[in-house]
Amino acid sequence: MKVIILSAGRGERLRPLTDKTPKPLLQAGEFRLIEYTIHSLVKAGFDDIVINTAHLSDQFPELLGCGDAYNARISYSPEQEGGLETAGGIINALPLLGDEPFLVVNGDIWTDYPFEKLSQFTLKPSLLGHLVFVSNPEHNPEGDFSLRSGLVSIDDEDKLTFSGISIYHPAFFAGYNVQRLALKPLLLDAIKNQQISGEHYQGQWSDIGTIKRLQALTKQLNG
Repeated sequence: MKVIILSAGRGERLRPLTDKTPKPLLQAGEFRLIEYTIHSLVKAGFDDIVINTAHLSDQFPELLGCGDAYNARISYSPEQEGGLETAGGIINALPLLGDEPFLVVNGDIWTDYPFEKLSQFTLKPSLLGHLVFVSNPEHNPEGDFSLRSGLVSIDDEDKLTFSGISIYHPAFFAGYNVQRLALKPLLLDAIKNQQISGEHYQGQWSDIGTIKRLQALTKQLNG
């Protein structure tokens, strides 16, 4: 299974750090944020990696290269300055991702999620996607979606937070041209049609969206 690491965001809440460095390339302990994800993916057998880029795009191939240093094959899907948003960025990268389901990971998270669980994951024919949820952090106390019998629901009760880890079938994006396009409207349609499954991961996870969270993660990783 191929994987795309979403790395095109501007990272406004992490300024001024992101004025000169893309958010996924910020240092946290021994490695950059995206490197922790790459190491975990390769360990789990995901070694064919696409990275979409927009803000300070040139830094990604300069620092990560073609993936040899990580025992991976890394290719890049550049976007215009400002990016294409999440769904638009994935649609733009579809020629690199192929015709089979693929894994999507946000480039600005840190987690000990065992990606091995997804290396042999198979979407049921009736499904277009699978989302990994985490317990609600302080910065998202209301959560995003609910889980009901293994399917994602828009119920208002017992909501969990979407982790930024997911699997999609290319058919999920069928009919859309390359454009600026958010992911949530597509998800809502598929959820209403009971086409998205999900799971609740209760291990370590952090969305590194602010300097405070980056500092907390760095402190944690430095022991």
